[in-house]
Amino acid sequence: MKHLFAAALIAAFAPLAAPNASAADVPLTLAEAQRRAVDRSAQVTAQEAAIAAARHMAVAAGERPDPILKGGVNNLPVTGSERLSLGADFMTMRYVGLAQELTRGEKLELRARRYELEAEKSTAGKDAAIAAIQRDTALAWIDRYYAEAMSRVIDEQAAQARLEIEAAESAYGEGHGSQADVFAAHASLSLLDDRAEEYHRRAATARVALARWVGERAGAPLNGKPPLESIRFHHHDVDAQLASHPMIAMLAREEDIAATEAKLARAELKPDWSVELMYSNRGPAFSDMVSIGISVPLQWDRPRRQDQAVAAKLAMADEARALREDALRAHAAEIQAMTLEWESDRDRMARYDRELLPLARERSAAALATYRGGKSSLMDVLSARRGEIEVRMQALQLEMETARMWAQLNYVVPDETLLPPRLVPDHAEEHR
Repeated sequence: MKHLFAAALIAAFAPLAAPNASAADVPLTLAEAQRRAVDRSAQVTAQEAAIAAARHMAVAAGERPDPILKGGVNNLPVTGSERLSLGADFMTMRYVGLAQELTRGEKLELRARRYELEAEKSTAGKDAAIAAIQRDTALAWIDRYYAEAMSRVIDEQAAQARLEIEAAESAYGEGHGSQADVFAAHASLSLLDDRAEEYHRRAATARVALARWVGERAGAPLNGKPPLESIRFHHHDVDAQLASHPMIAMLAREEDIAATEAKLARAELKPDWSVELMYSNRGPAFSDMVSIGISVPLQWDRPRRQDQAVAAKLAMADEARALREDALRAHAAEIQAMTLEWESDRDRMARYDRELLPLARERSAAALATYRGGKSSLMDVLSARRGEIEVRMQALQLEMETARMWAQLNYVVPDETLLPPRLVPDHAEEHR
């Protein structure tokens, strides 16, 4: 009865479990991994919050200070028969007043502009975060892809080594082979099993790294290969393309902010006036009064205060300009060097495909044919096999390094075609 009940439960819940099982088998492409990573990123959310904060501050900074409400009692007697009386002495007045600073429009515009530039800087920061996420996700995806590819090569050779062990033991039993061949075949398999364990561990580690970016989809099979033959950056016109580099854009906004603060410091050389209106109420035997006043800050030591502040802001603007120019040169040199390395690696990959891999396969095939003809030992076959494995592994290692370089070059700036729908700019949507 218990077995029947368990079978019924399994049958009832099987349709619910099936979609999850099939979803796990859906291949994970590089493009999907990057979209998921950007969509899940807290960095992007933080940058969006910073953009919103700066825009709100721009609105507030463009407004004049709030008026100041004043109230109190003037000339209240504290001695004599009229002590603490509010209406006995003609000088005692209860007053209420309103003061307002008349901030110059130029200053308000510059203060608002400063925060608008902060919003633009945060927007560039969001682009930088997206580009870094796309790049790091691509690197994690590539690491797992090639770790699994290397594991497959080792597993394939291990399966071949087991067949060679059987052949060596059979030949030794029939008196055609030597015991040394049997030992050599077993030793070769042990080495392959050890390497297989290493690459299985690498693949598992790569899946953990990928899970940071894509979550539960990290265990799905991978599909496709990166288009290593092309990149979106070209070293022939790096300086022009770097204008859209997020880090350069952030430094450019830093330069604009520093220049705006220097203009604001100059504007502060003209002090803002304040006006005040006050109504004073006296005792019933005396008339009420109205007072009007103007306040003007006096810049007593302008050369040591206001002029020094302007000089400091101008120096900070020069600093921001120099940092941007230095970063531009550094990024240009870095991209040119990486592009040359990527092009060299592609040439080496072509040489492996054209020459080294075919030669390694032909050597293995020739060694096996000679062994079957009784003209060589199994040691020669195993040596040729090891050589082929090494060449195949070197080719995969080179391809992985080329792919990693491709990812670092291709995602210097964010790829808008890989953004999740909520982050696609209007112009990118229209372009699609």
